[in-house]
Amino acid sequence: MAPTPATPQEALRPQEVTRPLPPTEHPAAVRGPLRRLAAPGLAAALSMGAYCLALAVYGSYPFGPRSRAVNDLANQFVPFHARLWDLLHGRTTGDVFFNWSSGYGVPFLADFFTYLMNPFSWLVGLFPRELTDLPVFLVTLFSIGLAAALMTVFLGRLHPGPGALRALVSVGYGLCAWVLNDGFADPMWMWGLVALPMTGIAAEWCLRRTRWVAGTALVALAWAGNFYTAAMATLAMALVLGLRLLTAPGTAAADRPAVLARAGSMAACGILLAAPVLTVTLPASRAAQPAPEVLYRDRPAPLDQLAQLLPGGHGGVPAPNVSIGVAGLLLVAAFPFVRGVPARVRIGWYVLAAGVGASFVWEPTILLWHGFALPNGSPYRAAFVLSGILVMISWLALAHRPRTGELAAGGALVAWLAWLSRDQGAVGTATWLLVAGGGATVLVGLGALAALHGPRARRAVTAALTAAVLLTSAYTAFSVTAVRDKIAWFRPKPTLDRASLAARDVLTARGDWPRTRTDPGPHEFANNDPLLIGGEGGSYYSSYVPAATARALRDLGAGWYMRGRHTLSFEDPVGQAIMGVGSYLSPGPDRHRSFVAHRAQPPAPLLTVRDRLPGPLTGERTVFARQERMLGARVYEVPDLAPAAGPAPVPARGGWLLPEAAGRGTGRGGAGTAFRARCAPGSTVVWSAPWFSGRVSGLGGHTKGIGARDSTANPVRTLGRVPADGTVVVRFTGTGRQLVPEHALGCLSRARLAAAVRALRGPRELTAAGHAVTARLPRGSKGHAVLAVPAVAGWGCSVDGGPLGAPSSFGGLLAVPLGSGARRLTCAYEPPGLGAGLAASGAAALALAMVALGGRLRSRPRLHSTEEVGR
Repeated sequence: MAPTPATPQEALRPQEVTRPLPPTEHPAAVRGPLRRLAAPGLAAALSMGAYCLALAVYGSYPFGPRSRAVNDLANQFVPFHARLWDLLHGRTTGDVFFNWSSGYGVPFLADFFTYLMNPFSWLVGLFPRELTDLPVFLVTLFSIGLAAALMTVFLGRLHPGPGALRALVSVGYGLCAWVLNDGFADPMWMWGLVALPMTGIAAEWCLRRTRWVAGTALVALAWAGNFYTAAMATLAMALVLGLRLLTAPGTAAADRPAVLARAGSMAACGILLAAPVLTVTLPASRAAQPAPEVLYRDRPAPLDQLAQLLPGGHGGVPAPNVSIGVAGLLLVAAFPFVRGVPARVRIGWYVLAAGVGASFVWEPTILLWHGFALPNGSPYRAAFVLSGILVMISWLALAHRPRTGELAAGGALVAWLAWLSRDQGAVGTATWLLVAGGGATVLVGLGALAALHGPRARRAVTAALTAAVLLTSAYTAFSVTAVRDKIAWFRPKPTLDRASLAARDVLTARGDWPRTRTDPGPHEFANNDPLLIGGEGGSYYSSYVPAATARALRDLGAGWYMRGRHTLSFEDPVGQAIMGVGSYLSPGPDRHRSFVAHRAQPPAPLLTVRDRLPGPLTGERTVFARQERMLGARVYEVPDLAPAAGPAPVPARGGWLLPEAAGRGTGRGGAGTAFRARCAPGSTVVWSAPWFSGRVSGLGGHTKGIGARDSTANPVRTLGRVPADGTVVVRFTGTGRQLVPEHALGCLSRARLAAAVRALRGPRELTAAGHAVTARLPRGSKGHAVLAVPAVAGWGCSVDGGPLGAPSSFGGLLAVPLGSGARRLTCAYEPPGLGAGLAASGAAALALAMVALGGRLRSRPRLHSTEEVGR
């Protein structure tokens, strides 16, 4: 009769190892705390060392001149970390609730929770601001190390075995292909790499029916660091836990409901502890400008997916990046042949891996992995969880001491896969070197490890395997980086270089907030210039751009990219005046090193007191009419256009449709179609055609439109001055059949604009800092106060100390009714959902404390009476 397991958790482990691996350490030493940290430390050191070695050989930052700031790393994460530096050092007017610098004032807490909650992000405060690129790199590097270390710990709970070998397997997780291709450019996602083994350790405690409080804390830490990838990690570990329960011996069946209940309560309480990250970001996401519609069409072929298991390449066909290195791949391939593992366990783990892999390319399950929304970008962001599962399989194979024949069968399977994938884009020279050279070395080492029994010989083989893993991992990282950087989309851009630092100095010297704004636009270093170099501009790129902000700014003449998820600054005099822009940045004579802060048209105050707000627009609602309504004065002539030369346009609803021939011809910009209009001599001509793509020229100037309906909107731009005869001729040279709006031109009277601005009354004193605005108003103020900040939910305003009330919107900006005789106005912003999240966290913390207290009371020794002792 088989012996009954001593505890329920022992029954939930796979069948006992028939030929256990001998430990490489002395048993007494293993019990020491420092010795217990040796294996995780080795995994961290190897993975981080291999990554740094690869970047150093490649010449990438911080070991060489090549920037690593590709795509969102440059446009979002470096600027957001620069903002975190400002917050930590008290160098910004905003706080974690509100950002006065971007989008002319936007909420910030959802951005903070999403982009800056990786604990390693806070290292930015220890470095000079101009070196922000370095701590952002360290976020990635330390996340790699911590993830590998925690995976080493988790593998020891999944199945016992030598720590050094667990560390070598875990290096494949820390430097999996997902890290090298996806995670490296998104520091906040890297916390998901940490969250997977972290939640695995919590799940293991559920199996052991112990440490509920500590496991709950791990879940909370995983979700607080980055809820997006933590949700993926939690789902994956739930599948792993389910598999372990299903493949456990039948004697443990009675304990499965209790384990599941414990895991469910641990996950629920841990997520509730981190509730504010959800209750704030979900309302912010619902209120955000919708992302461009994403359709999932190009499912990769099965061989394209399988080719991603091979190390060293970057495929031309989009597919989940799941490679875990050559050593891990050999062990995964050998796993079906390892007879020391029960057949049901081998089948179960392979079915799990195959099922998760298939779920990455099936739209309903893609939605499940990504929170029921197709991401605007790679749909394979959850690929790291499959890499983790493959690493678990590789360890189960190695921990059961595979025989030489079993390893050879795995090697043959890898060779067969490489041959089948020889024509795939993911397979290149580096792949063949790694599979043939590195694979043979690792295969010989693993075979020797299985055959040898002496401790010295085993230590020598382990050392050789360590060197092989280090070098093959470094070469994999090097080759993937080299191939990836040849793709135009991955071309890095400088962030805090000499030019941007010079621009920041100019902005700092000109700063006059909150009397006026100093706008770093329209020149761009990154999509979030105000966060990167300072000032108070309209540029803002985030998943949480409020729809109200994007639409208000565009309606008033600002541009946008990405269907409004990247807003731009105003470039025309009236838009700048309305938003209180007193100066703006542009390149100087040497556009790469010098910058000039130009003084704008005298701006309106940030807060204006209006005795009466004009009613809604009647007639044609052009951008010029909307701007005049905000000013409360007529400053434009809006002339009718008449075709004058070039290919004849076709009258269409809302304007003129240019024939395709208008974009063809000789000379600069082709022939184009010219339009004639008449305006007052000396006035300034601006053009507004949000969706026009092509060249607009005339009056001695020219500008370029890059509009594409809904996706990219041109701002209102200045063209030139009206000549003495009052005749304006403007040529539109479009690409394809472009629409020129009926009233595309406005002739601005600078004198009228200056008079309109002078007529607007401002406060006697204005303070705008943190997430609040306080204004001391002129005596007897009545009507409305209009604050040049986009109107979004979350604001509450009080007049003369009265009750808080939600402001209204005037042309998309905040408007507060003053009544009669108001003297003081206070407005403050509170992120929607924060109160509910804090309440949920408080309740979860109370429950956690009660469980912890109950556990301590139960663990105390019982006190016996004197009589009981005497007996």
